[in-house]
Amino acid sequence: MATLPPNFTLLQVVPRLDAGGVERTTVDISRAVVEAGGRSLVASEGGRFEGELADGGGELVRLPVASKNPLTIWSNIGRLKRLIRAETVSLVHVRSRAPAFSALRAARRCGVPSISTYHGVYNARSDLKRWYNGVMTRADHVIANSDYTRRHVLDAYDLPPERITAVARGSDLARFDPAAVSPDRIAAARAAWGVGPDDGRTLFLLAGRLTRWKGQGLLVEAADRLKAQGRDDFVVVMIGDDQGRTAYRAEIEAMIGRAGLSPQVRLAGHFDDMPAAWLAADVAVAPSLEPEAFGRTAVEPQLMGRPVIVAGHGAPLETVLDGETGWRFPPGDAGALADRMAQAIEAGEQGRGAMGQAGLARARRLYSLDAMIEATFAVYRDVLERAVLAR
Repeated sequence: MATLPPNFTLLQVVPRLDAGGVERTTVDISRAVVEAGGRSLVASEGGRFEGELADGGGELVRLPVASKNPLTIWSNIGRLKRLIRAETVSLVHVRSRAPAFSALRAARRCGVPSISTYHGVYNARSDLKRWYNGVMTRADHVIANSDYTRRHVLDAYDLPPERITAVARGSDLARFDPAAVSPDRIAAARAAWGVGPDDGRTLFLLAGRLTRWKGQGLLVEAADRLKAQGRDDFVVVMIGDDQGRTAYRAEIEAMIGRAGLSPQVRLAGHFDDMPAAWLAADVAVAPSLEPEAFGRTAVEPQLMGRPVIVAGHGAPLETVLDGETGWRFPPGDAGALADRMAQAIEAGEQGRGAMGQAGLARARRLYSLDAMIEATFAVYRDVLERAVLAR
């Protein structure tokens, strides 16, 4: 079991607690800290995961840490200093750039060690943006969520390699266990998407917030190419929040309508029961136009025994083995994506099942929640020990 020093109090700082990999990791680490006998504080503006945070023993401290307003960022330094001192915080762990400006400065002023996590690979098209992104390297230690992200940070910044550790995102193997999902949950997922119980078409599932770089438009284009080949033996479901991007949602809906794909492609909105969602699908698709720093939607379906089609860049090059646990295609290439979808259809239930079982065994070994927690706690212990030696 992962261990922590006595009287340990962790303060994580994250803009919001809505659905997403950053938020999920925050809640998972919070629960693990409490289970290990520590205390967990999360400074955030809150969101959908507030209840789960509380259920796991975590304490929400509502602060305006999502703001990029310089005055608010400056005011947050004082707010976080008071919090760190009042609650005798042992370690500050910041998970986003804007709050990092406040949290790292507050931690230094209080003499408390700090950690930052790169959950993404940030674009830097100017020196100012590079400086802004670089705030994440100013913690005492940096965690990268994949080897790909670690290489990117080392290439972009003058950071000693020993100050950055790759810790892969972990999933709860009890939650993502095919045997733990009832047939009723699977049926409920398909019903929510308008897919009948006797629909024998191959179901492709893209899960991710509605934003252009996630590749929803590319998947619609690939579906159009399959239709042009005379295929009607597939259905595409895309789930996820638009998070206010109503114009992009309307754009995707218009693409579907123009192509006459309404019987085969649908936007289904937010869906909570992801283990059931992956089992309700035959194949997962992660067609991101930009490299994924980790990409849990390429790992979670493998844990549920489903093969994955991924764009061949970023961390999915680590998490998906081409031809063994899924298929890769050149990023942004709708024709190649359509070809991989056709291969998945033609593999049949037996072929897809064999590939899914290979992915399940590998993902359980490499991407468990326990492995992530132990690796993260090892970083915590090391940083705290070094802080004591430096005094």
